[in-house]
Amino acid sequence: MTAFYTDRLSARPGETIALHASSAAGPCRLEIARIGATREVVATIPDIAVADHPTPEDADRAGCRWPVATDVRIGEGWRTGYYDLCLIDAAGAEWHHFVCVRPAQGTRAARALIVLATNTYHAYNYWGGASAYCDVAALMSGTKRLDAAMAGAIGRLSTQRPFAQPLVAAPADVPRLVNMRKRAFGERPWAGDPDWSRAHRATPYDGSAGFLHKWEHVFVAWAEREGLALDYATDGDLDAEPEALDGYAAVLLVGHSEYWTARQRDVIERFVDAGGGLAIFSGNTAFWKVRYDDAGATFVCHKWRGFDDDAAAQDDPAAATHLWSHRAFDRPEAAITGLSFLYGGYHRLGLCAARGQGGYTIYRDRHWALAGTDLFYGDVIGDAVPLLGYENDGCRFTFDAAGLPVPVPALGVPEALEIVAVAPCVFGEDPDSPYRAIIPPENLDMIARDVFGDASLATHPGLTRGHAVMASFRRGEGEVFNAGTTEWAHALAARDPFVERITRNVLSRFDAV
Repeated sequence: MTAFYTDRLSARPGETIALHASSAAGPCRLEIARIGATREVVATIPDIAVADHPTPEDADRAGCRWPVATDVRIGEGWRTGYYDLCLIDAAGAEWHHFVCVRPAQGTRAARALIVLATNTYHAYNYWGGASAYCDVAALMSGTKRLDAAMAGAIGRLSTQRPFAQPLVAAPADVPRLVNMRKRAFGERPWAGDPDWSRAHRATPYDGSAGFLHKWEHVFVAWAEREGLALDYATDGDLDAEPEALDGYAAVLLVGHSEYWTARQRDVIERFVDAGGGLAIFSGNTAFWKVRYDDAGATFVCHKWRGFDDDAAAQDDPAAATHLWSHRAFDRPEAAITGLSFLYGGYHRLGLCAARGQGGYTIYRDRHWALAGTDLFYGDVIGDAVPLLGYENDGCRFTFDAAGLPVPVPALGVPEALEIVAVAPCVFGEDPDSPYRAIIPPENLDMIARDVFGDASLATHPGLTRGHAVMASFRRGEGEVFNAGTTEWAHALAARDPFVERITRNVLSRFDAV
């Protein structure tokens, strides 16, 4: 097998990245292409000598330790963006990786910066066996059932290994993580496109991360067609560079920005407080607190076992990796995002809102984000796309005397949050249904105890009944807009006029265009 990885995921023009490879069919050729609205090949490196190297048994935890096959210098004229690295061996087999090319040091090519959710890529990467979610190799080989395989998830993941190809090299026809139609009367629940998954022998985790043909790719392709300029960075760049956001008017998070480090969050909060605009076109945003060890070679993500399996947490609880909403951190994600997945959930997936409308119901029709949209109270947008699906963020709310939803300021949700639109979601499937569960159950007992401080809430139906919410709020000198769903980019791809106009309004409000 031919496979490879790079020593880092981002670089600036003139800098060099190291390519570590193994192949039984060398020599190899490397093709480098920028991916946006089109695929633009910028360089080809032929005749790379690559030897066949063993894969260590602990590669998922400790990396591959393969030697450098070649160095790749980022071209001075390469535009900022996502670059697909495709290594082709002598037999014609391909393996893909990527590098995020940032603007040249000290320059800004655009007023808006998109932050690629590379922490999410790492958490879902199961190359070598396991991910932060599951022992995927055991699951797919049939040696473990799902519950046992999930118990084999690992909390320390190497960044020095290849990516599972369904994550970073998904085909153009990869289905969305949403049921495109409502469940019929008496119909057994399903998730996504079961026929496609069976034909491609897909794992349950392949659609949840990665750029190519997924949310971020869809978004930047739309932006480029619309003439909107974007600079690029990764989650890791924000973690490593306190000044990473300096000079930008707006920061964009798209799709599935699920994992944030403390330093990354510090950078984003300082940016907003100083007057920046944070545009969140993502769902399940900032749900998990993570960190990097070993100078970035290890991604630490113990998830639910963050205070039990992490030696660093025993010495310093603030270093633990767990829910950002865990009471021990006193820093729920909604304080910066406005919303939380804990108050939202799934829509049109499995039995979760399986007959949901797939779109938002408009309430605050005079909100600035709806200017020029021709939308009024009670209108529904995005239901034909569908705009809602997979994972969505929300908040608790009540209604004021004018019939408009107002937030319940709990778990970091700001009192000043302006709720624009809502739709029902479910934080897990009904355990009393006659159908086999499709969505892995959340740890409701742990959430009740460690987030809300009341273990009795674990069986309360209110813990799983939520809403997707579109909202905005002022924070410090800046402002945050949160679309509240992973699927926003797909509505742009569908040329939904309401979603397109709202997106332009947000970018204009944040001085990004």
